[in-house]
Amino acid sequence: MSKMGDVAERRRESLVGSGVASGIAVGRAHLLAPSELDVRQYTIERRDVLHEIGRLTSAFNVVREELDELKSGIARDAPSEVRAFLDLHRLILGDALLAEAPRDLIRSRLINAEWALTIQLEQLVKQFDAIDDEYLRERSTDVRQVVERVVTALAGGRPTRVAFTKQLAPGERLILIAQDLAPADVLHLKDRADVDLAGFVTELGGPTSHTAILARSLGLPAVVGAENARRIIHEGDLVVIDADFDAVIVNPSDEELAEFGKRVRDESAHRVQLRKLRGKIARTRDGIDIELQANIELPEDARDALEAGADGIGLFRSEFLFMDRDELPTEDEQYEAYAKVARAMKGKPVVIRTLDIGADKVLNEAARETLGMGRGAPRPESNPALGLRAIRYCLAYPELFLTQLRAILRASEVGTVRILVPMLAHVHEVEQALAFVAQAKQQLRESRRKYDGRVQIGGMIEVPAAALTVPQLVKKLKFLSIGTNDLIQYTLAIDRADSSVAHLYDHLHPAVLRLIAQTIRECSRARVPVAVCGEVAGELEMTELLLGMGLRQYSMHPSQILPLKERLFMLSTKDSARLAARVLRQSDPVKIKAALVRAASEYPS
Repeated sequence: MSKMGDVAERRRESLVGSGVASGIAVGRAHLLAPSELDVRQYTIERRDVLHEIGRLTSAFNVVREELDELKSGIARDAPSEVRAFLDLHRLILGDALLAEAPRDLIRSRLINAEWALTIQLEQLVKQFDAIDDEYLRERSTDVRQVVERVVTALAGGRPTRVAFTKQLAPGERLILIAQDLAPADVLHLKDRADVDLAGFVTELGGPTSHTAILARSLGLPAVVGAENARRIIHEGDLVVIDADFDAVIVNPSDEELAEFGKRVRDESAHRVQLRKLRGKIARTRDGIDIELQANIELPEDARDALEAGADGIGLFRSEFLFMDRDELPTEDEQYEAYAKVARAMKGKPVVIRTLDIGADKVLNEAARETLGMGRGAPRPESNPALGLRAIRYCLAYPELFLTQLRAILRASEVGTVRILVPMLAHVHEVEQALAFVAQAKQQLRESRRKYDGRVQIGGMIEVPAAALTVPQLVKKLKFLSIGTNDLIQYTLAIDRADSSVAHLYDHLHPAVLRLIAQTIRECSRARVPVAVCGEVAGELEMTELLLGMGLRQYSMHPSQILPLKERLFMLSTKDSARLAARVLRQSDPVKIKAALVRAASEYPS
């Protein structure tokens, strides 16, 4: 019996939300207090301005050191998303809108540091809230989380809100219940030797929030967007997270616990069986070979891709080289990173996406100055997702683009490297990108640098304009890759990070499915390879539908490769084509979902 006392007397409750990661977690609830930014507000004397600015500077340094400490403690084999979120919070700390503006308020208004910081936070949040854009709304949450940590540091505390009031019984695990949860808090708690974190439940957020993505990458079952969780769940309650069915069960019956325990054991045995598939070719029941590639963030992630049996790297994001630094990466630095992956994959294709800067990925002040975007330049756009982003950004800064292209081309000399251009919307953008590639090749020839002259250039289909002009794009590109995350966003104009509308962000919307199917069909006609590299590529629910649309290349997180390979062994292309035809005639996402569920039920889970 747990030391929690009377929890067994409480009645059973259940909640629903959005399940992330997968699987089941059982543990005792610990309620995390909501963030509090009610701070002391007082005026200061002119002579105390430097002292107050010094307090603020010291607090920023404390938080910066805390984030660096967390990052340095991350295991080498940890998912790349873990580092990415800490890097983003550290980047926010250095942004002038947060780091400099409060200092100006202290000087001009003669107010204390906490007051100045929260004034600036509310100004930023208002700006974000006025923009109907998922990236900026999500970054608003990140900014608030960073400010909470700075305010805590100003008060002399450690920047973490996790503190335990009750002791767990031997063998019990912890389920965290929160209004929202910063990725840094998840990492801090997961690394504590005295706590076994099983999963978490939040009232806010959607399946693509930063905390949800982190849970998925760490393999922590979680349910987000579970309204009133902190009102319904009490401290010490026995809680079951069933991420597979978007459910949270509070104080389950003995019979339910036994059933959940059986499912946990079955899942563990299933993972053992999946590992036996690593060396097998992905092939449908009727003998059609399918390529399963991996999406990676860092060169070290290539190891995970190989261990999962990936057929190559379908998407190598290059932004990690540019973020959270004062200077732009050199050509040699980029070359070493790209070549490391090309060598590791031993001849398997490595698709490197050119810089997708913009939206929530912003260079810091010093790096912008290098590009002529320093303090005297206009501030970033009010809606970066619709502004200077990705290929538009690269075309606006030719030297930045040429440096990266030369580095990628040089890496092609040590492996099978391909170049992927993101966020295309116009044929003339393709033409300009190809002209830059030709110029980069000429520069390498002049400097007597080696590269593979047969490097293939492809483009990403992420906006409806690109999906609708595929016949023109395939005349100039060697392959295409469908980025479904952005394609859904731009097609539906939905902020998927906002829990109040996250349910409207729907990858099964008929318009989205028809754009995907049309893109695959046009590529097939032109005999141009096409992959899906967005999150839907790794969703088992979508495997048969995409196969039926004609997809033969999937690219996903390495952890999703083996389950998807197992599913493909059970499918036939003919049956899948009939399913796709039925689905594409539907106009109701609910009926589409039901059709996919029925189809999936025909195969063992």
